Amino acid sequence: MSLNKEQVKEIAQLAKLSISDSEIEQSTIELNNILSLMAELGEIETDHVEPMSHPLDMSQRLREDVVSEADLSEEFQEIAPKTGKRHFLVPTVIE
Repeated sequence: MSLNKEQVKEIAQLAKLSISDSEIEQSTIELNNILSLMAELGEIETDHVEPMSHPLDMSQRLREDVVSEADLSEEFQEIAPKTGKRHFLVPTVIE
């Protein structure tokens, strides 16, 4: 598959890109190079190639869920302008 200049202009318009006429020539060449590389990669036989690694095969080491800091919420609420039942009250921003 190869693109012509008109197709590249249309792609640029759809992508909301501003490309000058002088850049169209270079962009057409670069896009055609990319498409030919993708075609080459699509022809590679990979049916009998095993993946090197897969993230789903791995297990993650987890640490114990232990509280490591003191509860300072009461001290913080003492200096807050307004508080409710163990939470901060703030002015309404969006109604």
